[in-house]
Amino acid sequence: MKVTTHLIRFLLLISVAFAAQAQPFSKENRDKTKSLDERVRAKIAAFKGKVSIFAKNLDTGATYGFGADDRVRTASTIKVAVMIEAFAQVAEGKVKWTDEVALTKEKKVGGSGILKDLSDNLRLTLRDAVTLMIIVSDNTATNMAVDVLTADAVNARMESLGLKETRLMRKVLGGGDSKEGLLPENKRFGLGRSSPREMVTLLEKLERGEVVSAAASKEMIELLKRQQFHEGIGRSLQGVVIANKPGALDALRSDVGIIYTPLGRIAMAITCDEMPEVIWTNDNPGLLMLNRLSEILIDGLGK
Repeated sequence: MKVTTHLIRFLLLISVAFAAQAQPFSKENRDKTKSLDERVRAKIAAFKGKVSIFAKNLDTGATYGFGADDRVRTASTIKVAVMIEAFAQVAEGKVKWTDEVALTKEKKVGGSGILKDLSDNLRLTLRDAVTLMIIVSDNTATNMAVDVLTADAVNARMESLGLKETRLMRKVLGGGDSKEGLLPENKRFGLGRSSPREMVTLLEKLERGEVVSAAASKEMIELLKRQQFHEGIGRSLQGVVIANKPGALDALRSDVGIIYTPLGRIAMAITCDEMPEVIWTNDNPGLLMLNRLSEILIDGLGK
């Protein structure tokens, strides 16, 4: 009898543990009294800054937008477009993954990445540069890739995909300006411009194998899954695969990606800009907002 009682208690504890682990994705855990829009608006009401959002459940087609068509500064999320152009030019035979790019002192730029700290005259392949650009958001590697591909080619590719707002303006910290980047009205965007809706459209095309080729699209998604910064969307989730690319500036935090949840593949693009304080820690209010909004979007759009 005592053994049976202990066994029952043990099984109950296991059940509670599993219930707690599944809580973020539980339909029963949702607040049925509030709509998704009400929950998002309530969350961002006290936020010091501007928030723009678009999200889509790629399995059900359900969407949500708040400032979905806002023209936003991309920061490093525009590197997704650069990655796409690299894969496209390789497929078209214009460049090869094995083509070498040389790291010189003059090419090193600050910010994220590791190449700025490595020896001068290091030689990398184009594939190495693109990989570093995505998985550690290496700014020097990005510029090396753009030197090969050109910013105008990146923009022409986005245009061919039906994207009117997604544009690379220049290299990181200047130089290599595109025609779009030379326009006075685009100076305020810095590295790049897009909208949450267009970034989700781009992610969806990749996930559905519609960019360059099915094989190339899959390889690009896998590369996004390997990127190493997860302080934004999906930050609080455990055991969930995320394919994403974040971006950061003094007053901005953004993240675009697909979160592969039991409730569906939720693609989202969120930008938090115009924040009054410069905080370069993981407790940045923008990062915390990205995470909380991703939880709400998963919950509200989940099937």
